[in-house]
Amino acid sequence: MKTKIQKWGNSLAVRIPKSFAKEINLNEEDNVELSINDFKLIIEPLKLTKYKLDKIVSLINENNIHYETEFGNPEGKELM
Repeated sequence: MKTKIQKWGNSLAVRIPKSFAKEINLNEEDNVELSINDFKLIIEPLKLTKYKLDKIVSLINENNIHYETEFGNPEGKELM
């Protein structure tokens, strides 16, 4: 498909046709990775990993646990 590069503020922009976006499940406000390979502009969707608390907690062990630290009494307007 042919399209035009247009100016958007101080940058250049390319419109992604709805059919292309739908095919790769790309939506408004999604993050993408831009790269150049062999003089070709590559736009790849970035899908954020969804973390689950129980999975993260299960990874805590003696080597990476953060113990409680005492910093003394409040000295200003700290909330306690």
